[in-house]
Amino acid sequence: MQTNHARLSMAIGFLTFALPLSLPVPAAYSQEKPKSQQAKSFEKEIKITVKLNYLLFLPDGYESGDKKWPLILFLHGAGESGSDVERVKATGLPKLLDTKTDLPFVVVSPQSPRGGWNADTLNALLDDVLARYKIDPDRVYLTGLSMGGFGTWELATAHPERFAAIAPICGGGTPSRASRLKGLPVWAFHGAKDNVVPIARTEAMIKAMKDAGMEPKFTIYPEATHDSWTETYNNPELYKWFLEHTRTKPAETH
Repeated sequence: MQTNHARLSMAIGFLTFALPLSLPVPAAYSQEKPKSQQAKSFEKEIKITVKLNYLLFLPDGYESGDKKWPLILFLHGAGESGSDVERVKATGLPKLLDTKTDLPFVVVSPQSPRGGWNADTLNALLDDVLARYKIDPDRVYLTGLSMGGFGTWELATAHPERFAAIAPICGGGTPSRASRLKGLPVWAFHGAKDNVVPIARTEAMIKAMKDAGMEPKFTIYPEATHDSWTETYNNPELYKWFLEHTRTKPAETH
C-alpha cells in the first residue's frame, strides 16, 4: 500500500484576494458636486485570481486524526521558475524530501511563473493553504534559497505576523525594513565565497537587525560559494530550531 509520508505531489492553488486601489473621481461626479464635497480619490476592492503551481508534502500520520501540523513554506531560486512544477524538485528542500521522508511538517513549495516573488501573492497562498490543510497557524515557518532567500526576507518584512520563524539562505533584503522583524526568530545562512549573491547582502540585514536590538542567528560557511542550501537543509538542527518556536501573538489592547 502506498504510504503518505514519502510522497511529494503536485497541487494547483487558485487564489483570490482583494487589492485596494486608489482611483480618480469620475468626471460626472466632479461636475455635479460642489468643490467642498468632491473627493480626490476613492478606494475600490478588485478581486484578482492568481494561479500558482506548488508541490505538497504531507508527513506520515497526516491523514489520521485532527492533529494540526506545522508548515514550512519553501521558496525556490531563479532556476526553478516556470510552468513545470517538477523543476522545483531540483534543489533545496523539495529535493531533500525525495529521500528524507520523516520530517514532521507539511511542506508547500510554490513555483514562481516568471521569476521573483510577490509578497501579496504568497500571503494569499498562505491563507489558502491554512484553509485547505490541517495546519497549526502558530507554527508556520518560512525559508528559501537565492531568489527564494530574497523572497523570504521580503515576505517576512511585509507580513512578520504570519510566521513563527524564518530561515533565509544566500539572499538579501531591505535593511531599512529589518526593524519590522522584531520578535521574529531569524536564522540566516550564506557562503563566504558566494559569487552570485555577495555575502554582504545577508550581512547588511543582520547588522540592521542587531542595530534594532534583535539577536538573529547567522551561519557562514567559510568555503561555500553560492550553494549554501545543501548543507543547511541537510542539517537536522534547522528543523529542531523551527519547532522550538511558535508565533508570538500581538499583545491585546483595551
